[in-house]
Amino acid sequence: MAKQLVGQAKFQIPGGQATPAPPVGTSLGKFGINLGQFVQQFNDRTKEFNGTPIPVVVSVYNDRTFDFITKSPPAAALLKQAAGIAKGSGVPNRDKVGKVTREQIMDICKKKMKDLNAGSMEAAMRMIEGTARSMGLEVVD
Repeated sequence: MAKQLVGQAKFQIPGGQATPAPPVGTSLGKFGINLGQFVQQFNDRTKEFNGTPIPVVVSVYNDRTFDFITKSPPAAALLKQAAGIAKGSGVPNRDKVGKVTREQIMDICKKKMKDLNAGSMEAAMRMIEGTARSMGLEVVD
């Protein structure tokens, strides 16, 4: 008999730092899977990200097994790292909090390209530049 999908859970966890506490425990505990096993597998797969938030989609099956897909870090988190800031601006059109170069944006696009719905690298760069501007970052050449 084939495995039947019981449910899915989506959440973000810092790479390599998952614990059975929320959000993992509250999202996956209701499905009755082994949280320790998920935490170990997630931490092994994401240890190189070291604290950067990683979106994850967990699929749980009727025999209490699971598999999960990790996505690339959010554009905002990568932009904050590139600009060296703690958080974006509260009023992005008035208060600029930092600068990012087009080269840094190109690097972010290369990391995120498989998760973006852009047809070309130029379109992906425009998407990331828009995110940067909405955070109060100035895009410079």
